[in-house]
Amino acid sequence: MVAWLCVLGGVAGLVSAFALTLEKIATISNPGYQPSCNLNPIISCGSVMKSWQGSTFGFPNPLIGLVAYGALITIGVALLAGFRPPRWFWVGLQVGTGLGLLFVFWLIYSSLYSISALCPYCMVVWVATIVVFWYVTMHNLERGHLGVNGPAAQGLARFHSLGLAVFFLVIIGFILQAFWMFWSTLL
Repeated sequence: MVAWLCVLGGVAGLVSAFALTLEKIATISNPGYQPSCNLNPIISCGSVMKSWQGSTFGFPNPLIGLVAYGALITIGVALLAGFRPPRWFWVGLQVGTGLGLLFVFWLIYSSLYSISALCPYCMVVWVATIVVFWYVTMHNLERGHLGVNGPAAQGLARFHSLGLAVFFLVIIGFILQAFWMFWSTLL
């Protein structure tokens, strides 16, 4: 299952990163360009891309996604083809997805409380990163790759969808809270 999730999450993230890269190139080449994902004052890729958080390391964040999600697809395909990686590989994948998750959490916080805008493509990246991190973690717990193996780890693995649902409910709650004034005008 983790192999398929790496492929599917990687494809979702790669497509979103590619779309954002094209939007960023169009914005750079034509300062008056309005990205196709600018739907209203809240759902606005342009606001996110123009912020300093949109180029955290001095270049557009989607370029990180092109590399990271491409690598994730490759890992998923290799696993589907029968590659049985050693423990160090799984620990490395855990660290990589964990760093991706931390970056995504910071980007979520920035989108909600600094930029005050949501990018639809970015939200696809959030979902892909969270799902892949979660299931890589579940795989590593089930197999004992993280050095943690006991009733708590097995219980968490058994109720994996509940943990993922909590992740997303918390994020949805923060989105509702951050933009409540806007959402309430739509009712």
